[in-house]
Order: sequence, then C-alpha cells, then structure tokens
Amino acid sequence: MKSISKIFGLAALSLTAALTSCEGEKDLIIIEEDLPIKTSTLYMVGDATPNGWSIDSPTPLTPSEEDALIFTYEGKLSRGEMKVCLTPGSWDAPFIRPAEAGREVSKAGLPAETFVMHAGDPDLKWKIVDEGIYKLIFNLRNWTAEFQYVSDIPKEPKTPIETEALYMVGDATPNGWNIDAPTQLTKESQYIFSFEGDLKKGEMKCCMTTGSFEVEFIRPTVDGVEINRDGVAESEFTKSTGPDNKWRVTVAGKYKLTFDLQNWTIAAQLLEEAPEEPLPGENDPIEAEMVYAIGDALASGWGLDAAPLLTVDAANKYIYTGELTLSYGDVKFGTKKNFDDPYIHPVTPGCSISKTGVAESGITFYAGDPDGKWRVDDEGIYKVTLDLEKHTIAVAYLGDKPTEDSNAPIATDVLYIVGDATPTGWNIDAPTALVKSADDPYVFTYEGQLTVGEFKACLTTGSFEAKFIRPEVGGTELDHNGLIATKFLYYAGDPDNKWKVTEAGKYKLTFDLKNRTFAATFVE
Repeated sequence: MKSISKIFGLAALSLTAALTSCEGEKDLIIIEEDLPIKTSTLYMVGDATPNGWSIDSPTPLTPSEEDALIFTYEGKLSRGEMKVCLTPGSWDAPFIRPAEAGREVSKAGLPAETFVMHAGDPDLKWKIVDEGIYKLIFNLRNWTAEFQYVSDIPKEPKTPIETEALYMVGDATPNGWNIDAPTQLTKESQYIFSFEGDLKKGEMKCCMTTGSFEVEFIRPTVDGVEINRDGVAESEFTKSTGPDNKWRVTVAGKYKLTFDLQNWTIAAQLLEEAPEEPLPGENDPIEAEMVYAIGDALASGWGLDAAPLLTVDAANKYIYTGELTLSYGDVKFGTKKNFDDPYIHPVTPGCSISKTGVAESGITFYAGDPDGKWRVDDEGIYKVTLDLEKHTIAVAYLGDKPTEDSNAPIATDVLYIVGDATPTGWNIDAPTALVKSADDPYVFTYEGQLTVGEFKACLTTGSFEAKFIRPEVGGTELDHNGLIATKFLYYAGDPDNKWKVTEAGKYKLTFDLKNRTFAATFVE
C-alpha cells in the first residue's frame, strides 16, 4: 500500500485512504470530517496584534492546562486586521481565518463561531474596529473562535519625548521621502515643535533622526488620519516602528502644524488653501487605444497579460466602462502594457471605492511617483466609468462579489501541467497536456516521465496570471511512494504552491475535477 503524504489546511480536513481488494483492484475512499487541529503552538499576526505583521515573531496564544487544543490570549488588540497561524516564519502555510472576509470584532465581542483554515486566497482576516483589552479563545477541537471584550485600554501616563530635533518625511512634505534630508520642524520650547509652510496632498510621518526608516516614528494611532480644512481628524499620536501608520493630507495648502511631545498630540491649522494646479498635460484629453485595470483588488493581480480591459464607448473615444469584481486592495488603470508608461491615478492617493461609490471624481495621468491608487474598502461588483477628456471617474456598486464554491466541480475540456518537473518545463505557451477520461468528463490523467522539480496544473495556456490547480501545502512531495488522493486548491496569485517531485521516474497523475482531488502513482 502506498504511504500517505500528510496535507493540512482546509476548513474541513480530508482524511483519505485507498483499500486494495483481493483481486488487486483499488477503490478510493474519501472521508471528510472536522478533525482536531493538532499543534502545540498557535500565533496571531496582523496590525491589530502587539507584534504587527512580523511573521517571524508573531504574538503567541497560550494552550489551556485543562485542554491542550484550546488556546487563549488576553491583552491589547488595536484597530486593524489579524489572522492566526500554527508556526512562525512562512506566509505560505495555512492560516486560521474567519469564515467571511472582514468579520468585525467590536466592544460587543464575537460569540464562538466556526473558523476556516487554508493557505492562499481568499486572504480572509478578522477586523478589529474597537481597540481594547480582549480575551481570545480558539478551540482547535471544535474549530471555533471567540472574542470577548474585557475593557478599555488603561491610559498610561505618557513619558515626554526628549529630542533636540524633529523632522517630517513623506510625499506631502517639502522634501518628500528623502530620509537623509527630511523637513525639519522648529523647536519652540522643550516639548513643542512646529512647522509653518506648504503641504501637498499625500502622506507624512515624523522622526527624531535622519538617515534610516528603521527607527521609531511619530505617527497617528491608526493609518490614514486626515489633515484638511478642519485640522487633524485625531489629535493623539503614538511612537513606534510599526505598523506604518501615516497622516494623509487631503487638502493642499499652507499649514501650521504643532507637535506637543509632552502630551503626545498634534494640532493642524490650514492657513491658506492652495489653488488646484494641474499636473503637466492634466487638462489635455488622455489619448488611449485601450484602458485596463490592474492591482491586488483584482483576481488578475498586478499581471499585465491577464489585466481586464475596459470597453470604449462607440460614440465617444474618451469614455471607457467596465464591470469589475473587486476585493479588498488597490487598483489603478493603464493605457499601455508597460509599467514605465503613464498610469491613471486618483488625485488623492488612497481614494476610497466603496458601496457608496468613489470618494473623489478626479483622475490624474502621469508616470512615476507618487504611485497613487484607489483603495477598495467594500468587496463587490462595480461599474467603473472613466472620462479621459474630462478627467473624471464614476463608480457604481452593482452587487456582492460572487462567492466561489470551493467544492464545486471544475468544468473544462483541457488540463495541463507546467513546471521544471514536466516534459515541457515552464513553457506556459505549450505546457504538457493531460488526457481526458472517456468515461468521466471530470477526470484527467498523465502517464509519463517526471524529473526532479516542481509543477502545478492549469486550464489555459499563455498566462501565469490565471488560476492554477495547486496542493494545499506548497512543496508537497512526490516520490516512489506516490500520493493517495488529496484535496487540491484552485486559485490565482500567491502563495504559489506547487507539487515537488523528489524522485525522477515514470508517474501516473490523476486529477478528479469533480471531487477536487489529486493522486499520483509511481510506475517505474
């Protein structure tokens, strides 16, 4: 009997076994049930957690003395996102996640509910909307997570920040992101520093020394706190190496900024609003033969080949429209398939796209920095309309993003494997084709030589930006023991999981696209 390679990761772990009858026939039995997650360690990672997004030193949870499969954490959670892993050190491993994207945790807490666990996309995370002291309970036997709000975070007396100099850095400041020569503020007294001058639309933070971005910065308590006509949206600041929160200036003009390093506060006053100055050529119509969308908010990601095209209006060559399925993330628009050419950007970097539409209607067109992008805050299907003559964008929410059934049969007439373990290598234009079963349209097989190396499977040729069939855990090994049917994943982007052939030889590979399983037999 072939040995079973252990795969760990889906929301319902799959335990599979092959039974061999007396006549030598093999009947494949697949058993699916919620099995306990066996681990001696559990960690949380994210900007809501004490150690931020450091995968090498994530924040640990503590196993219960009464039940080793129940892990708890009691302590501070900041506003932000988080997910849970079994071991540190790898973004490619399976993560424990909420069953739905952006599951919110507030002072009302979150009763025990079922979580899922998988590697790759969709990158589901919990969203902490109220910072505070929480108790987290992860039950790895029952696959449930519970968040209990304990209290507000005690206000600790802030130690005055002693420094002889204070600088600000960012594309909103006069000296931009030049950390070797950032914009210096004026020291008014022991703890009061001020700046009076022009700020552009963009982002900024403050530091006490020059020459390195690895030091502690003075920054807002949450990312994106606005500075505009009304001053600063939140006066308190913090001092840390991360998460990389920054203030966002949304109205350009002459400002007076005052930093109180004794009380850890910032004040902002707009003295004179700057007239809107167009970028070079901004008032000219944007001439384009095509417009495409690109960004991690799209299934095609940052790849140029698979970037979705918008449709030009038959009566107006400057109007482009498209229906785009957008996830949380960033998006911008291009007119040529070249990263060095100009792109269509929002006037204000980080401009929000949500169910209510787009926060600002203006667009700009240029190459280089600042590489401003729209930020998608609500997943869904959107109709996007770009007017390249009037330099405007309109966004209409059409409905929820369709949820793919991860267990649904995959219908296709062709299936390929690609990789340095396969006969045709990494040639995505001519990958190695499998044979479709005459008896079952969902079963594809390959019987032939595999060399030491890696491979994955695809339904189409010509693009590495498409969806691929992959193992649940990257580096799942194939050798003379083969691999008895295990569940596979089907997605685009990272993590780029692949099967790993560690022993060259003749193999028979079987993909069952109805049950979403993969099996391998070492022939010789």
